[in-house]
Amino acid sequence: MFLNILFSNEEVKVDLSRPGAVESLKWSQIITSVAFFFFPAFLFAVFTFRSKQFYFLGFRKPEKPNMFILSGICALVALPAMFWLGQINQELPVTEHLRQLEKTAGKTMETILKVNSPMDVVINLIVVALVPAFCEEIFFRGAVQRVLIHLTKNAWAGIIITGIFFSAMHFQFLGFLPRAALGIVLGVLYWYSGSLWTSIIAHFVINAVQVIAVSYMPKYVNENPQMPVLSAVVSFIAVWVILWYFKSKSTVTWSKVYDTEGLTPTNQFIA
Repeated sequence: MFLNILFSNEEVKVDLSRPGAVESLKWSQIITSVAFFFFPAFLFAVFTFRSKQFYFLGFRKPEKPNMFILSGICALVALPAMFWLGQINQELPVTEHLRQLEKTAGKTMETILKVNSPMDVVINLIVVALVPAFCEEIFFRGAVQRVLIHLTKNAWAGIIITGIFFSAMHFQFLGFLPRAALGIVLGVLYWYSGSLWTSIIAHFVINAVQVIAVSYMPKYVNENPQMPVLSAVVSFIAVWVILWYFKSKSTVTWSKVYDTEGLTPTNQFIA
């Protein structure tokens, strides 16, 4: 699995047996998501655009209304491929120290996601699935991908670099490959739909499935589900078909994304 907490593993030194410790950690998760991802992206938009900052960050309607539903479906059908990539990732050479750090982080996540009632699942979905999906997509797709596509003058180059950066920023090497692939898929969904809501929905669905699974099967925090190659192949094909549909229905162009009328006189090179 590739769920994560937004702290370096060295920093998570909380006595989780202390009353209120888990609740404090959940609040810290929310605050960290907002402080490290939402606010920087929002400030980028404020300093870059005269008005309609959220519009330029991607909060607009998609090219086709059914792209909302298809983005969620894309996330679901992508799971077998993600898990298969996770299996490959587990076989890559990683120092024992890093493996131990990730196990420690996994134990913390297992504690956070422990459920005693259905309401605990709802809270976990908000804290670990919804808030990170919303804040991370604003930062990585709404801001970083926009800048990188502009700098590289190539949509795919910007999307791929952003996906790799997205994975690296989570500092969990045993889930690097599936998370990078997920970042690329999210970037494509956003670019061709023209709406950040599609990548937010897909990101949330991926997170939500894992939160629910781990809530009732804690072993999957540190254990990657075994996935047959055939399932992964079918998954890759299904994702490709959905992304192809997005591309075929898209009217997104360079000028539509980098509309000079929406820029200030001095920021054409960073927007």
